[in-house]
Amino acid sequence: MNFVVAVDGSAAADRALDHALTMLEPLGATVTVVHAVEPQVLVEGGEEPVAGVARTGDRIVAESLEDAESRAERVLQAAAERAADAGVEATAELLYGDPVEAIPAYADEADADGIFVGHRGLSKRYEGLVGSVAKELVERASCPVTVVR
Repeated sequence: MNFVVAVDGSAAADRALDHALTMLEPLGATVTVVHAVEPQVLVEGGEEPVAGVARTGDRIVAESLEDAESRAERVLQAAAERAADAGVEATAELLYGDPVEAIPAYADEADADGIFVGHRGLSKRYEGLVGSVAKELVERASCPVTVVR
């Protein structure tokens, strides 16, 4: 049995990884930790998303592909080490593109038995603007998806 665990360095992803390791270690299952690289455009400062480009001013910061890959490699390495420490055989895969497309596609290609993903519990307003990766994975994946809060 092989399961996919989506990681992004967030506390929600850490909880999903911990839950997966707890569930899968007794089964002798393997884990593939995945992270989808999609360079981000970040808006710095403030709690709420901006209403439009005209209101962002100098708050926009674009992440380079190299920085996104470097960040992803650190996240994947840390997750794989945590899995090994828990006694679960783990591999890591760096994916490219939108996580809601890349992760289910990878799970299909790898014939995964399931996906574990964290849910951040963002406000409905913010989630309405940017969407929820966890919810989209549930909709798109052809294998079972466990969403961990």
